[in-house]
Amino acid sequence: MPEGLALALYAVALRLLTPLYLLRLWRRGAREPLYRQALGERLGLYGKAPTAPVRLWIHAVSLGETRAASALIDALRAREPGLRLLLTQSTATGREAAQALLREGDAVAWLPYDTPGAVRRFLRHWQPRLGVLMETEVWPTLQREAERARLPLVLANARLSEKSLRQGRRFAALLRPAARRMTLVLAQTEADAERIRAMGAPRVEVAGNLKYDIAVDPALIARGQAWAAELARPVLMLAVSREGEEQALLNLWAQEPAPRPLLAIVPRHPQRFDEIAGLITAAGFTLARRSTWTDTPPPEALAADVWLGDSMREMPLYYGLARVALLGGSFEPLGGQNLIEAAACGCPVITGPHTFNFAEATELAIQAGAAERLDGLAAAVTKGRILCADTGAAEPMRQAARRFAAAHRGAAVRMAERIVPLTR
Repeated sequence: MPEGLALALYAVALRLLTPLYLLRLWRRGAREPLYRQALGERLGLYGKAPTAPVRLWIHAVSLGETRAASALIDALRAREPGLRLLLTQSTATGREAAQALLREGDAVAWLPYDTPGAVRRFLRHWQPRLGVLMETEVWPTLQREAERARLPLVLANARLSEKSLRQGRRFAALLRPAARRMTLVLAQTEADAERIRAMGAPRVEVAGNLKYDIAVDPALIARGQAWAAELARPVLMLAVSREGEEQALLNLWAQEPAPRPLLAIVPRHPQRFDEIAGLITAAGFTLARRSTWTDTPPPEALAADVWLGDSMREMPLYYGLARVALLGGSFEPLGGQNLIEAAACGCPVITGPHTFNFAEATELAIQAGAAERLDGLAAAVTKGRILCADTGAAEPMRQAARRFAAAHRGAAVRMAERIVPLTR
């Protein structure tokens, strides 16, 4: 199909779906009110014009990408202290995290819906000199309108799995031209780079993974360790869990003989906190929710069967608390989650078989002795209990995790060196 026809059909489809898109955002706003704020920005509608054009626009869709962008932003500001930024996101958790990164003169906004009118209004309003999209963000209309506006675009910390490459080839009429329009792609690994080149990107370099450069808060780790010391038992955690994994774990946990470690579950998506709380109580376990206390767990929490990590931006606390973490997203065919933060916090990780979204980092962690891959959740629970029962068995993995995380830092500086000249 010719690109022009594909883009026209794509634009018509998005316009027809716009009411449903806005309705979905409004409904999500019932649980996460930030989704209902500045809805006009989703359509490229703004109020007062900025006092001056921004030099650099960075788009990070959600919390994980925004945290990775924070490491890049620190490196960019180290090279250009007065750099003025526009940060855009698509999710409430991403926007909340982005607001904490702003300095005087910076701005935050929603990324507009990928229709021609919304994108043109966005670019006219902000007039950035350079756009940086994080990880996997490719939008056909945005790429085309950026080219028309002579706006260079960089895809930073880029990754592309084999599965995503296959899916991209099915929509090649839209995605291949979008990839060709990228001024520069800074890939996490050589394997990612090869797949991105196969999608048609003309200039691809390997720069490493920004997530190794994310600073973890030592005070949060220390708080988690202090809570662990208060407990009379070790903690086995299901970290950044996804749909289906919590129920499967609770079914297995009910069959485990007592005395059991304290089980902690930290879901990936905050809108599922109440759902997971219901699953825990329905399984017959006593529940303690992190959101119900401030600095110190109350006695009833210390005695509970399961802790629910229903708080935001506290993953270092949970990794400090846990003796070992089961990696969410890897026990269902969901591609896994990023284990780099766990390693930086010194927490041993057990993964399931499905880690294709973070393949290289997972393999390197396994090779370094910081993580272990098992065939399924039942085997992971068994190994987790072994590590919980024997402090000495977990300690080598803990030390290996810290060494592994430290050995792969430096991507932020490399990317900043490539990006800053493009803003001038």
